[in-house]
Amino acid sequence: MTLIILDAGHGPDTPGKRTPDGKLREYHFNAAVATLVSEILTKEGLTIKYTHAATRDVPLSERTASANRMKADAFVSIHANAFGTGWHSAQGIETYIYPQASKSSAVLASTVQKALIFACQRPDRGVKKANFAVLRDTNMPAILVECGFMSNQTEAALLQSKTYQRQCARAIAFGILCWEYER
Repeated sequence: MTLIILDAGHGPDTPGKRTPDGKLREYHFNAAVATLVSEILTKEGLTIKYTHAATRDVPLSERTASANRMKADAFVSIHANAFGTGWHSAQGIETYIYPQASKSSAVLASTVQKALIFACQRPDRGVKKANFAVLRDTNMPAILVECGFMSNQTEAALLQSKTYQRQCARAIAFGILCWEYER
């Protein structure tokens, strides 16, 4: 049975991880989408585990160690992006993999990114490479998705919308399922 780790990036009280007006904390978007993705994938027969907690900011090393211990098939970290400390024009969706990522990570990133762009109709910032701990320190295919910018007023409103959260969740789940069927 396929085990997917869903990681709602950051914690509920992580400083600075919110819209400039303070109306949305990133964790609340991340956790809502992770829950919706889990519901979809569970119905499709996949096993889902989380590495985040609603009561504290789980350290990155604990998140990756937990995923590695469970011998997960994939690790998907869900985020909302930001640029600077105030409102900004930066917008769009991007997905990250580790610079020396496996081909399987690249395929997972590509399928999720394409699904998000198709479903959400936001600018495509592409699949990028970064040395993020959750990508570097996991032993399975791993991606980090940025579903829009909290620092962009249009996208901040979308990120707070249940409809947009469902769009993101369905797209992420679809991308994961496409990857699962390809491997």
